[in-house]
Amino acid sequence: MAAGALQLAVNMKAFGSEVDFFLINEGVMLAQKGFAESITWQKKDGFSPIHELLRTLTEDLDVLFYVCASCLKPYGLKETEFIKNASVKPGSFLAEMLQERQSLSF
Repeated sequence: MAAGALQLAVNMKAFGSEVDFFLINEGVMLAQKGFAESITWQKKDGFSPIHELLRTLTEDLDVLFYVCASCLKPYGLKETEFIKNASVKPGSFLAEMLQERQSLSF
């Protein structure tokens, strides 16, 4: 599912849409440097590799990734080990985002 959401985000940015991510639960692992490169379960003939999509979104398209503050401890994450453009935000920030914009959730 992550690959589909990331691929859609790349395509939407290509059409000028505003795109940001709010990562929750297991999704917060994508914010950890090196995690996306370690994914081995992705099907070979599906979407582009997750690590390439993530790199395109952060490096080329400057998409922001917000990481659920409540999810840091359960997944052993530290903000100092995050990918570019990732920052910690509380769940209330997600609620704010959803109220202010059109949104799509996976």
